[in-house]
Amino acid sequence: MTADDPLQPYRQKRHFGRTSEPEGGGRQGSPEPIFVIQKHAARRLHYDFRLEIGGTLKSWALPKGPSTNPREKRLAVPTEDHPLAYAEFEGVIPPGEYGAGTVMVWDIGTFRNLTEKKGQPIPVEEALAHGHLTVWLEGQKLRGAYALTRFKKAPDESWLLVKKDDDWADAGQDILTSRPESALSGRTLEEVAAGGRLETG
Repeated sequence: MTADDPLQPYRQKRHFGRTSEPEGGGRQGSPEPIFVIQKHAARRLHYDFRLEIGGTLKSWALPKGPSTNPREKRLAVPTEDHPLAYAEFEGVIPPGEYGAGTVMVWDIGTFRNLTEKKGQPIPVEEALAHGHLTVWLEGQKLRGAYALTRFKKAPDESWLLVKKDDDWADAGQDILTSRPESALSGRTLEEVAAGGRLETG
């Protein structure tokens, strides 16, 4: 990543004449920052957790997806920043391309930064740099507070995503199974794969 172009690693990995993923672009809608969780059937099925921070989507791959159970710690492996327009990308990345497979918008909404230290709010960029960020999600499926904590630094940087014990916590629900549909189109992952790219906007 470069200071001048944080999306350079994203662009270098993709051939935009072959993939329908957005090369760049912003978004329209709420003035609040957004989050998106995309279900990605690549070489291995996983979920991508993305937060709008500093003009891009900061991204982590969740091998097991998010959970509403505060006792479950979900591994989150950082990946390259994505453009804001990626929040509405839903379709098929063709074979031979980076991340080849089907992408579905599993959840989308806005978030608020709740990170504090000694009762004082910590800006989201600073919290991210320090390796501990607490956010409140207002999605179609996920709601409430989540903590994102780094436990291993580069080169094998790893984080944990954990649901806070609040009114939206539910230890008895497997939300990935009970709510498998796209939050953007209502389709299943299989229907997205069969239908190709969803034209939005």
